[in-house]
Amino acid sequence: MRVKRGTVRTDKHKKIIKLAKGFRGRRKSVFKLAKQAVIKAGQYAYRDRRVKKRDFRAAWIVKINGAVRKFGITYSDFISLLTKNNITINRKLLADLAENDPKSFEAIVKKVQ
Repeated sequence: MRVKRGTVRTDKHKKIIKLAKGFRGRRKSVFKLAKQAVIKAGQYAYRDRRVKKRDFRAAWIVKINGAVRKFGITYSDFISLLTKNNITINRKLLADLAENDPKSFEAIVKKVQ
C-alpha cells in the first residue's frame, strides 16, 4: 500500500501560507514562493533584532553629542569625564535627559567639567 498524506501536507502548507499573510503578489498564496519568502523574512527578523540595538545606541550617541557640544565638549570627552568621575549613567538615559530635561543634563555636564 502506498502512503497518502491526508491532511498533513495541507496543514503544513496552510501554516506557511498563514505566515506569508501580507506579502505581495504570489509570495502570499503560492506555497513554493511563500515558503522562500517566509524563510527570508525570518532571516531578516533575526538579523534586525540585533541591528535595532546598534541603531538605537547610535541615535543616543548623536543626541548626547549634539547636547554636549553646546557646552563646548565633544561626546568622547564627555564620556571620558563621566568615567573619571565614576558617574555611571547609560546612554539611553543621558539621551533622554538631553532631549526632555535639559536642566538636569546641564547639571550633569557642569558636575563633570
